[in-house]
Amino acid sequence: MKIGFIGTGNMGSAMIKGLVTSEYVSGSDINVFDVNVEKSRELSERYNVKPLQNEVEVVDNSDVIVLSVKPNIYNSVLDKIKDRIDENKIIIAIAAGISIESVENIAGKDKKVVRIMPNTPAQVLEGMTAVTFNGNVKEEEKKVVFGILDSFGKSIEIDEKLMHTFTGIAGSLPAYVYMFMEALADGGVLEGMPRDKAYEIVAQTVKGSAEMLLKTGKHPGVLKDEVTSPAGTTIEAVNTLENGNFRGTVINAVRSCVEKSKKMSN
Repeated sequence: MKIGFIGTGNMGSAMIKGLVTSEYVSGSDINVFDVNVEKSRELSERYNVKPLQNEVEVVDNSDVIVLSVKPNIYNSVLDKIKDRIDENKIIIAIAAGISIESVENIAGKDKKVVRIMPNTPAQVLEGMTAVTFNGNVKEEEKKVVFGILDSFGKSIEIDEKLMHTFTGIAGSLPAYVYMFMEALADGGVLEGMPRDKAYEIVAQTVKGSAEMLLKTGKHPGVLKDEVTSPAGTTIEAVNTLENGNFRGTVINAVRSCVEKSKKMSN
């Protein structure tokens, strides 16, 4: 199986790194094209992917084509390649606000179109990707797509209308978490902890907390209660967070992200 990438920005590069690092495919089975020739050269040197001359070459030499370009040039790229997409090729759209219908309107209603929304932890094989398929994608082809996505993390099929919500709670989530971690480390530094040690402590604890949620299946509130002793240090910190409208602010951040995603799709 040959996988082609048109555009190798942050997300496309993260997917390529995940695919090669996990050994789902070898670098030689990945074709890439980017208008930034230097970027393609770097990827070729690092992962042994095959840089091609243009978008059409990628389509002609690939079974699965990942469109990882900016939303504002999606239509022009699709116009260039639409006549080279046959019924056996799978098109994976990866851009905020780009719907399956918008791809079909240019490439054709008979084409196999998949819309995905991954996030940057794909670079360390811990990505979370939402996926939705049009009616032309067969069950065995869905397994191929899930295989690609699961090679760099986990994937979940959702209704396309929920892609905006996914962006708010997962696509953009790493940025929120990094801000939270940075603030925690700043607090540690304020209280005398060396910064490098503070980041290591915070990162491992955030990682461990996430693993506990996934592996125990317990409600987050139950896990919080298990840490929170009566009249203890944790409840004091929780009280401060609640007084600062911590949860309300996070919810509002998600809502603003979702609204922005919806506006971008109009």
